[in-house]
Amino acid sequence: MNDIITVREYARLTTDPVEAGSLDRARVPQSAFDYLCELSVSFSRGGASVLVQQDGSRALKLDSYVGVIETPCGTRLEILPKHTERDGCREESRTLLQRMIQAALRLPNRKVGAADLQLFDAPLSEWVMRQFLEALDYLVKRGLRFDYQRVEEEQRFLRGQLNVVGQMRQPPGRQHHFQIRHDILLPDRPENRLLKRALEKVCQSTQEPGNWRLGHELRSLLQEIPASRDLRQDFNKWRNDRLMAHYAPVRPWCELILGEQSPLSVTGDWRGISLLFPMERLFEQYVEVLLRAELPAGAQLLPQRRSKYLCTHDTDDFFQLRPDLLLKDGEQTWVLDTKWKLLNAGDRKNHYGLSQADFYQLFAYGHRYLPGEGELVLIYPSTERFRAPLEPFVFEQGKLTLWVVPFELEEGRLELTSSVAGKPELATLFSEACA
Repeated sequence: MNDIITVREYARLTTDPVEAGSLDRARVPQSAFDYLCELSVSFSRGGASVLVQQDGSRALKLDSYVGVIETPCGTRLEILPKHTERDGCREESRTLLQRMIQAALRLPNRKVGAADLQLFDAPLSEWVMRQFLEALDYLVKRGLRFDYQRVEEEQRFLRGQLNVVGQMRQPPGRQHHFQIRHDILLPDRPENRLLKRALEKVCQSTQEPGNWRLGHELRSLLQEIPASRDLRQDFNKWRNDRLMAHYAPVRPWCELILGEQSPLSVTGDWRGISLLFPMERLFEQYVEVLLRAELPAGAQLLPQRRSKYLCTHDTDDFFQLRPDLLLKDGEQTWVLDTKWKLLNAGDRKNHYGLSQADFYQLFAYGHRYLPGEGELVLIYPSTERFRAPLEPFVFEQGKLTLWVVPFELEEGRLELTSSVAGKPELATLFSEACA
């Protein structure tokens, strides 16, 4: 059985013995250690930030990625989000990550609610495979779609259409054989081939008994369907019409397992169950989805605007400015930016853990998207040390104001106080959209 090692962001991995049970330090086999080093180099060459940083000759420090990495030696590394300074919160962190992935990627689930996420307490990869298997089981019970396929063959009897040209070319002595064309109703279509490919990957990778049993039951039912050989082409041919509506719930899970929806794919010859998500981007999408669901009528939440630049040079625009979110309601506009970092509201001496570079960034957003007058919002995860918004930071003699607000991860809402929600300019944003 493969080894499962659970850590969280910024944990240290070493080949030396360590204390068991810690989420911030773990021991990995030498083969897994070497593979992670090679994988980090491939990330850097591909333009992504490094997966791990060298911390001495026998230690690695993980960066801000979460998810699962499966190494060729069989080690499965589960990386959870670091949303608290407390240790011993493995199940809580795992449940949070499941909820964030499902919301951010808009993955369907027939069972809704936090209680369902806690019913299956297993590593992230097993949870993803369980969701896929349950969706596929539901689809099979409703019925797979079949397609007619044209077959040309030689038979001793007539069936369908006679291929006149082929029949005329029959050599002497074979006139009693018929060249015919006919249609056969088969399940060999792009959607089913992709599901078979994902199912085979699940059957090979799962270690959870329930997943293994259900996976092999479904595998026997889909035995006559060939697995997809060209993922990209088959996904492009996936139909979304009315007759294929019952396939919609299983597609996102299929894409996630086959690596088509994962933000980062693991390159190389080895392709195990590996799901990697940059935590900064995952948090941004999570906030966007949950805020959008609570917007008041008429308001718009626009992600990743790219219409403004920091400056011009001759006739060219230089340094594109892309705030995470723009909230528009009538004539009012707010700039929202998310940061995945743990703040300490009691540490004023060290600026609460805020970054000066982030303030420069928001200052530039305010001057380009709000012409130097309006409200800016920095959203950080809520923690034990950061439960309420900080007092506002003021630019430009009060014309431009920056709010630093916590986002409650469990309930999916902004943590507010009366001093913020009561401000007239922010009433729509905080009172209505996030109350």
